[in-house]
Amino acid sequence: MRVLVAPDSFAGTLSAVEAAVAIADGWRETAPEDELDLAPMSDGGPGFVDVLHEALGGELLALTVRGPHGEPTPASVLVAGETAYVESAQACGLHLTGTVDPAGAEAATTFGVGELLAAAVDAGVATVVVGLGGSGTTDGGAGLLAALGATADVSLDGGGAGLDGVTTVDVAAARGRVGPVRLVAASDVDNPLTGLFGAAKVFGPQKGIAEARLPVVDGWLEAYAAALDRRLALEKGAGAAGGLGYALLALGATREPGIALVADAVDLAERARAADLVLTGEGSFDYSSRAGKVPHGVATIAEEALRPCVVLAGRVEVGAREMRALGVESAYSMVDLVGEGRAFAEPAAALAELAARVARTWSR
Repeated sequence: MRVLVAPDSFAGTLSAVEAAVAIADGWRETAPEDELDLAPMSDGGPGFVDVLHEALGGELLALTVRGPHGEPTPASVLVAGETAYVESAQACGLHLTGTVDPAGAEAATTFGVGELLAAAVDAGVATVVVGLGGSGTTDGGAGLLAALGATADVSLDGGGAGLDGVTTVDVAAARGRVGPVRLVAASDVDNPLTGLFGAAKVFGPQKGIAEARLPVVDGWLEAYAAALDRRLALEKGAGAAGGLGYALLALGATREPGIALVADAVDLAERARAADLVLTGEGSFDYSSRAGKVPHGVATIAEEALRPCVVLAGRVEVGAREMRALGVESAYSMVDLVGEGRAFAEPAAALAELAARVARTWSR
């Protein structure tokens, strides 16, 4: 039996590559004769560069950039042919913010992402793809613009809080820094920059912004958009990664679904057609999984290939009807099998144990 293993990362515990290996190890315990094809995936968030490097090869440029709170942070740019790939989470990811007070969350900056983008442009490529997701920032991408030379009547590299009182923003120098390079924002988030469904209101709480402060932060982003380009703030994806999508759109970027971009890079559709079963997974398989997340994208490709798709996740929080709507045949939970403590303490072993159990049902 041929099995395609295409998981996302399990947030905070396993990278997509580690998750794929753990699933394969467990599956082989039960079904050693099965042929396993490992295709780690990403939707543009954490693991984006690692997944693409695994699939495309290319050269990794090692850099040190400014983290969300100013600390030196190691990161890398992948150069493969005429395209460079940047993972925004490497420079401003939620995992880098630690436990900060609400004021700290409001001050987190995307300046380091701008430094990564500048390095990618300097590599002499024709296209730079920026993966968006997993950010710990809500600054509308102002820090990124500052790193590229943009100016304003306030501090653009002070996080969302730095935008308080903004009335003018000049991005001419930033656009010149990018030059003729084609920019692509890889994101599956449709949210606008501001408003009820904007970057602050929807994603601010998970980044540590206090509930009572959300209207204030949203107001800063509103003023920022009014000073730069209010129309772009309404575009789909402008609110991605705390507004990094907006900054990239202001530099002329086009938006492409992250999961589709990675799926094309790893030739997932062809590999699904060659398989008898498709496995995918993520840390929490829940209602947000429909919003451009890896399991939904992989399940859609499996459905087009007329192959069943099964999810292995840390948690499963959707019912059978919702699974079917997502194109998933069945979903299995690590927490349900081994308990929450072991699922977090020994994630690779727990995921392998779950895969071994699932193989008893699904392998021939």
